[in-house]
This record gives sequence, C-alpha cells and structure tokens, in this order.
Amino acid sequence: MKIFTAEQIRDWDKFTIENEPIRSLDLMERAASRCTHWIRKNYSQDTGMVFMCGPGNNGGDGLVVARQLHEMFYKVSCYHINFSGQTSEDFNQNKQRLNRIGLELNEINSKEDLQKIKSNEYSLVVDAIFGSGLNRPAQDLPLEVIKWINHSGLEVISIDIPSGMFREDNKENSKDGIVKADATLTLQSCKLSFLLPDFGGYVGRIHVLPIGLSGKYYELTDSKYELVTQNEVLAIIKKRHKYSHKGLFGHAYIFAGAKGKMGAAVLATRSCVRGGAGLTTAHVPRSAWQLMQQAVPEAMLTFSEVDDILCGALMPTKKTVGIGPGIGQEAQTAEFVFKLIAEQDEPMVIDADALNILAGNKERQREIPERSILTPHPKEFQRWVGEWHNEGHKLNLLLELSQRLKLIVVLKGAHTITATPEGKLYFNTTGNPGMATPGSGDVLTGLITSLLAQGYSPRDAAVLGVWVHGAAGDKAQKQIGEQALRAGDLIEAIPLVMKEHEQTVAQGG
Repeated sequence: MKIFTAEQIRDWDKFTIENEPIRSLDLMERAASRCTHWIRKNYSQDTGMVFMCGPGNNGGDGLVVARQLHEMFYKVSCYHINFSGQTSEDFNQNKQRLNRIGLELNEINSKEDLQKIKSNEYSLVVDAIFGSGLNRPAQDLPLEVIKWINHSGLEVISIDIPSGMFREDNKENSKDGIVKADATLTLQSCKLSFLLPDFGGYVGRIHVLPIGLSGKYYELTDSKYELVTQNEVLAIIKKRHKYSHKGLFGHAYIFAGAKGKMGAAVLATRSCVRGGAGLTTAHVPRSAWQLMQQAVPEAMLTFSEVDDILCGALMPTKKTVGIGPGIGQEAQTAEFVFKLIAEQDEPMVIDADALNILAGNKERQREIPERSILTPHPKEFQRWVGEWHNEGHKLNLLLELSQRLKLIVVLKGAHTITATPEGKLYFNTTGNPGMATPGSGDVLTGLITSLLAQGYSPRDAAVLGVWVHGAAGDKAQKQIGEQALRAGDLIEAIPLVMKEHEQTVAQGG
C-alpha cells in the first residue's frame, strides 16, 4: 500500500472529485460513513460520545459522523472549536444538516467554554479538529482543546490523524500539542508519521479505512514509501507444485556461533529450516558440532578448524549465505568474514557481529555483493552511518546507505523498514513489543536466508521474511503474551503463519 504525502492526498481527492465524478460534499459523506460503520461495530448505543470538531473539512467529517450516529440513536454531543471565525463550505453544509435533525452544535470560543464540559458524562471523545494538512504546531484555543482531550480520562478516537500531528515530518512539532489517540481511523492511506517512533505512539491502533478514492490515480502515482500489508505478501509468495523436490528450493549456508553464543547459531539454523530451504548447512566452531547435530538434526554441518570461534579456510560454495549471529569479533573471525564476502558473487544476508566487523571498514563494505541484505538493529545501523538528528534524517541515512552500496537494508524495530537501492522504503505492519527479546534477530536472519535460497529476489526475501517474522511474533503473543515471549516461540509459530498464507494462495487469494 503506497503512503502518499499530504499534497498527493489533496490531489487524489481532487482527481476523484473530477473524474468519478462526485461532489466534495458527497465524498465527505462517503468517507465519514466508513468511520461511522467502524464506531458502530466497536461501541454500543449507550456509549456517551463527545465530538470535538474544527472549522475545516476534518471538522466536517466529524459533523457527518456525529449526525449519522445520532440518527442511529447513539448518545452524541457535538462541539465546534471556533478559533478562526471561518469555516469550510462543506463544514457549513453539514452544520445545516445537523440543525435539520435537531442535533445541537455547541460553540467553544474560549478556554472558559471548554471548562464547562463535563467529561464524566462521556466515555469517548472523537477528535476531528485538524486534518492531515496541518503544517504548524497547534496553539491558542486548539492547543487548549487538545490538552483537555489528553487529560479528560476518556477513550479517544481520531478521525484521519491525531489533531496537531503533521503527516510526514514532525521535527518542528511539539508533543504537548498532539492528541494522544487510542485509535486512529485514517482515511484511504496510512500516514508516514504513524510509523515512526518519535510520534507514532500518539496514534494508538491504526485502522486504514478505504473511502473509494480513484484507483487510477493510485496506479499512476509513485511513492517512495510503502506499507506492507497482507495483500502485498500474498502477491510475493510462491506456490509449490506437485512434482517439487528439495533440490528446487536452494541450499542455505548459515555461518554462526562462538563459545558462549551458540544459541544464536541454533536459532538461525532452525529458522532457516522452518523457512523452507531445500537444504540447510550450518558452519560453526568445532566444539559445537555435537550440540548442533542434536539441536537441529534436519541441518547438515561443517565446522571451523579450532574449537571456540568461527575461522579457518573456506570451502568453495555457490550456496546462499547468511552470516553473523553470535560469531563474535575476534581478529581471526573478522578475517574469515572478509574472505567469505570477497569470495561471494551472489547476494547474501549479513547480521549481528558480521555487521559490527564491517561497520568501520568502508573498503570491505564495497566488497559486499550487490543486492545483499543487511539486517541491523538501530545501534548497529548507527555504527554504519553515524548519529541522526530526527526520524526524517534517519530515513535519509537509510536510503543513502542502501543506494550507495546497492544493498537491501532491513532496519529492525517497530514497523521494521526495508530500504532498496531503487529508493523505496517498505514499512512492516506485523510484530509486537514482545519480540524485543534475545535471539529474535537471529530468527529473522535464518528466515530471510532461507527465502533467498529458495529463489525469492533479495527485495522479496527481505519484505516477506520481515512480515512472516512479525506475524509469527503476533501468533506467539496471542498464545503466551508479550513478556514471556522468547525467540524460540517465533520459530514454532512460523509454520502456522506459512500454512495460513499457503491456504490463501491455494484458494486464489
């Protein structure tokens, strides 16, 4: 799903109005109806609701929802935040409709008016003050209303975007002036700021509601940001045929482990096997051979010339390589990493200590095969690119690294971001805080290596691997919660996720 800028969304609305054709007032009615439908599904008629509506079209959306719910016998109160003395034409039209059905639109002209509202009479506040076109921090009366909402103790739903939040870059914004929503009913397209850690916590649960904007505009308009949903994943997954055999699904080679860190090797190798590679071989320190044979009997094994670290001569291989989990940064291991990268022609997966070994060596970085996949967490990423000043700067550094070295870069975290040399950023939509646990990244490395071995393109292997990894975390979270979740639980949940997707693909989507 493409993530459009505020300007592109305005153009999308305009294109739809002109080419459907449809009046802007009727498009507002259609959009608000989707919000009304969602609220009806989630709240009963005896839920007391107070609507806070600004003077523009976001406020107009709020008026429509309030009217529709009132007509369905919901307990609704509606307020107009009158801070500009002006209102949009569509707002005015919907104000008249409120009058015709007898729903009073109260005015808030001052802080004193605001203080008269008794929050204990309501359970829910619907925020429709500002839309996604806002480009300066909230101040004066709107700021007071936002503070009132945030301190009301009520559940909060924002229409399209939490009021006060900018759609893309919030570096000049103030967190004190943004509604802290429990859920955001965003219209047609997710907003970039929802996916970034500095302000994303203000959005709550994100619900993207399609409102029937032009499909032609969507197809013709490019965006460098995309949200990875199940639809994108289903388009990637390959179907296995009746006469398939393991030789068709590649040979993955996992280079992992050192003394005291063999758990990383076990997790990455087990994940690679679970991911569906035709064959999986693990290369580990000599002392770990018995452990590995017992922990992952499905994998083959080679090992270093010494007991406790990854080092030694390389065997000629055309296999798909994943390297880094738990290998340490000993001098001999670093030399081993450099040799392996220099001898590889095909894309590989580089993680953890292999990333740290390469971080300070720009000459060796240039030897990494093009389209290889780096999987850093934020601290590892910082070792490659230096510090960033804000989230927009971080995204620029991510794209610059990907394009400069022609690599796929998977920056792990909430909404894990996959950057490609074509200048695209893919934001993931699966996963939960319980996955912030030791070994989770090792599981991801094994999974992406497995998919790459099976013939998925580097971009598809990264995007699909991140999605399945997060979805497995969500499966595990539902079974055991977040706090007790461990990396091994992700591996056990991978086949459950794969099975669901296979069944969907087999049924034709």
